[in-house]
Parts: sequence; C-alpha cells; structure tokens
Amino acid sequence: MLAVLITGAVISKGFQDEPAIKVSDSGKAVWFRVGKKVYDSQAEDNRRWININVKGFNYMAERIQKMQLKEGVYVNIRGRLDEDVWTDKEGNTRKNLVVIAEDIEYAGGKSKDDPEDAGPEYQPPKTPLPTEAPGEFTGYEAFGGTSFFDD
Repeated sequence: MLAVLITGAVISKGFQDEPAIKVSDSGKAVWFRVGKKVYDSQAEDNRRWININVKGFNYMAERIQKMQLKEGVYVNIRGRLDEDVWTDKEGNTRKNLVVIAEDIEYAGGKSKDDPEDAGPEYQPPKTPLPTEAPGEFTGYEAFGGTSFFDD
C-alpha cells in the first residue's frame, strides 16, 4: 500500500456544471477531485494546478456527506493510492490513479501572509536557524570512535 497525505487542497468544482461531490445511489460511496496550485517555471505565470481524484467508501462516505463539503473548501486528506481501471466506449482499457480516503478534515484557507497570486520569488516567513551547534558538537562524530576521513 502507498500511503498518501494531501494537505491544504481545495475541493474542485464539478465537471460541466455537475456537483463537486458525487454520491452513489446507496450513499455508501462518494467521489470528488481536489486541486492545489504549485510552482512550475514552465507554466504560465509560473503556477499550475495539480488535480487528484478522491473516493470514499462506507464510513468515509457518511463523514464526507455530514461535513457538507462543497467546491472551494480546503481539506486535508489521509488515504492510500489506488488505480481505477475501466473500459471506455471504444473498448480501450483506461487507467487513472485515485486516492481512497481514510481520513478527512477541514484545513485552513490561505493566510494573509500566503497570497494565492504571489510569484515564485515569494517565500513565507521562516524561523531563523541557530548559528552555532549546541555544546561541543562539531556536526560530525565518528561511529565507533574513529573516523575514516582521518588517515
């Protein structure tokens, strides 16, 4: 199993005016897409969207419906990576990666310090690193008391 953690992604709008969150007739399955804008020097304005398909079953489907998720809501998702396989109308086998949600929660939206339209030169504020190592630590200590660097 490949574990997946998606943080701060936004629920994408439905394709061709369909609902953003689709629910099966039984209510035991839901599927939707999430997206996140990432830096890409090759893209227009140095930004592009990554979109990921997400599915939830049984208790996750119930939870997602209770959360009343809709387009534009930011979420964090923990799940596992899987592959959908189907046959299209022409008889071709198609495949697509999908995340099977095991946990989902609301995530905070963008803060005022992280503007969506910030350019690639924008860096969020960071805590400064210490300039010295604590105590007598030099950054390297040999395993077993000897160093193979000292010959």
